[in-house]
Amino acid sequence: MEEEEEDEPLIDVSQEEDEELQGSAGCCYPTGTGYRFAVLVLICLTSLGSYFCYDNPAALQKEIKNDMGVDTTTFMLLYSLYSWPNVVVCFFGGFFIDRFIGVRWGAILFGALLLIGHYIFAVGAFVNEFWVMEAGRFIFGLGGENLQVAVNAYAVNWFKGSQLNLVMGLGLSVSRAGSVFNMNIMEPIYKQLREHYSGHVCLGLTLFIGGITLIFSQYCTFQLAWLDKRAKRILKPKTDLATGEKISFKDIKDFPISLYLLCLICVGFYTAIFPFISLGLVFFESKYELGSGQAQILNSLIYTISAVASPIFGFLIDRTGRNLIWTNAAILLTILGHALTAFTFVNPYVPVCIMGGAYSMLASSMWPMVAMVVKEHQIGTAYGIMQAVQNLGLAVFSIIVGVIVDSDGYLILEVFFLGCLCVALISGILLYIFDAKVDGMLNLSVAQQKLRFDRDKTIEDTKEKEIMT
Repeated sequence: MEEEEEDEPLIDVSQEEDEELQGSAGCCYPTGTGYRFAVLVLICLTSLGSYFCYDNPAALQKEIKNDMGVDTTTFMLLYSLYSWPNVVVCFFGGFFIDRFIGVRWGAILFGALLLIGHYIFAVGAFVNEFWVMEAGRFIFGLGGENLQVAVNAYAVNWFKGSQLNLVMGLGLSVSRAGSVFNMNIMEPIYKQLREHYSGHVCLGLTLFIGGITLIFSQYCTFQLAWLDKRAKRILKPKTDLATGEKISFKDIKDFPISLYLLCLICVGFYTAIFPFISLGLVFFESKYELGSGQAQILNSLIYTISAVASPIFGFLIDRTGRNLIWTNAAILLTILGHALTAFTFVNPYVPVCIMGGAYSMLASSMWPMVAMVVKEHQIGTAYGIMQAVQNLGLAVFSIIVGVIVDSDGYLILEVFFLGCLCVALISGILLYIFDAKVDGMLNLSVAQQKLRFDRDKTIEDTKEKEIMT
């Protein structure tokens, strides 16, 4: 995927290392287990700060509404404004990575936008200007989803094949650990600061502290870029890490229907998860009469479960294949969870645990399917399109969700979520039918996927030899 032009090192190394002479053994060699493990850790940590700060508004929902004097509809603009830029920028970000700057500089650039946007958001709270907070979230959005595009591209470059589901599951696990950490630590930080400060000043200082996670993640992007550059320099003569092909706009019209059905699944499912969590704190307090602390724990439980379950599901999917069956099963379980929340007073931990497990299952099975339906040099653009469509849905539906809560209450909101999940389920069924019709890979077992990968690689190698001849 990376461009040949990305040959200048991001960090200048003054002395030439004789790494080529060290052999293929040892943790310092790119194909070694230790080296690949270091890359995996950095891939996971690169998204940690983004996920932590994305849900800062959810963790401080009451504080933001009270200190800034806004209603639910205005509060949800903080999420909508994050999503709006990604409707366009995600697509161009993925294309930009594939065509021009490469994944390394892409991750660094978009990580920097996250950092700048969050601190503008914090300054807005500190000076009591909500429009500045909105501007910060907009800039934050310019980097957030594009960073994930770059991270997904890293994962595919390094671990495409039988390990990809597990790697993406691990990435989600670490990222969602950041979300859980946010949900459970930001309000206590606010309460501690409130002993010395009050109102919007206290809110701003709390957000400043939260931004430390983004500084750490940005450091990880530089380290990951250095390891990736070093690996490419060593392995370039020996491997075909890059195909040499370049994405162009004309390729986009040839993307399969499978990709766009995956986009619909993504929008329908995540619309029923992320806005639910954004408003979950007040919902759990009002419907189940829970205290603030217990509601915080319950509201972060989906992320807590995903932090543990995502690598487990990733491991299972790597062993079984059949990604599409796992994805449709996750949608059905989420429908069950929302139905229990909407129409019963069963212990809220039951539906939330169901949704947490389903969220982990879908994330570990759906995102790797993108790499199965497009060519390797198109992966960044394909992920960009998927992120763009997802954010279009979240941008629109975040506003709708806020209006529904202010005008009709949470019961109608749950019915709305169920409708979105039905769209996702129908799309999943259509994808199953289409994939079977075109002899696709989305529902093959692991053994069948390996045979298909080997066959396709043989065909590509033959074509390359013919071109060279």
